[in-house]
Amino acid sequence: MNPFRFGVQCAHLPVDRWQKAAQQIEALGYSTLFIPDHFSPQWDPMTALPAFSAVTQTLNVGSLVYDVDYRHPVIYAKAAATLHLLSGGRFEFGIGAGWMETDYVEAGMTYDRPGVRIARLEEALEIIVSMWRNERTSFSGEHYEINEIAQAAALPEGEEPKILIGGGGKRLLSLAGRYADIVGINPAIPEGRVTADTPADSSPERTREKISWVREAASAAGRDPDAIEFNSLTFVTAITDDPKPLRENLAKSSGMTVEQVADCPLFLTGSASEIRDHLEGRREETGISYTVIQAGDEALLERFAQEIVEPLAG
Repeated sequence: MNPFRFGVQCAHLPVDRWQKAAQQIEALGYSTLFIPDHFSPQWDPMTALPAFSAVTQTLNVGSLVYDVDYRHPVIYAKAAATLHLLSGGRFEFGIGAGWMETDYVEAGMTYDRPGVRIARLEEALEIIVSMWRNERTSFSGEHYEINEIAQAAALPEGEEPKILIGGGGKRLLSLAGRYADIVGINPAIPEGRVTADTPADSSPERTREKISWVREAASAAGRDPDAIEFNSLTFVTAITDDPKPLRENLAKSSGMTVEQVADCPLFLTGSASEIRDHLEGRREETGISYTVIQAGDEALLERFAQEIVEPLAG
């Protein structure tokens, strides 16, 4: 089993003390500071992540995740290779097929059906990986045409950014099994927006099925599925000795049972010992060892670090 790791996702940090905020996350023992990639009022990950890496020493920085449609794959290849070098290998290159329809509409971009976006992601990954490994890359596909483009950067032999792909459907998770070092197990969002039915797609039963898709695709591609690190993004975290009221409310809003809420990767609720037991059991059953929680509540981040991160990943 992979060792436990814990990350923090933020849309931004306090602008007047962002350096200290990033350094505090590092000091608390979190592995990675992530930024999503949307056109809402959040910081741009391609700008913020290098800054975070420059003011920290051991903290990984990552995109959770870049949308393949927002930038050309040549841009991603060069930016990721550069940040890998400048951060001393601390960049986790998260990329996905895109899902939030409002981003596309507001930016005047075409929102293609999921199959087209996933096909575009696969072509982009082929280009990106080739640009990390080869002096010149050419590619002719349905979505991209590349003609003898130079290597993204001179990476040390055997080194390249870790690829993180998050997804919820079989086709995307199968792609992740073929390419990714880290796979985020998410609910599927085919409607392009979060709906009342979205959380239920992360029920324990669905999560186990999604893990199997990744592992099967990795094996079919000749990769070792045990080498893949599985990741989950948590949206509600509450350390409490009485989680029942919160779980009941989450069950009503998500369409799950209270028992499913207690075991769902989207939610971490209960006493510190219960959460630790849950994470250990989930790693044993599914292989998920890398948990990302939300920034915003500094007291919760500190308590979670002391009572969850330190005992499990210390």
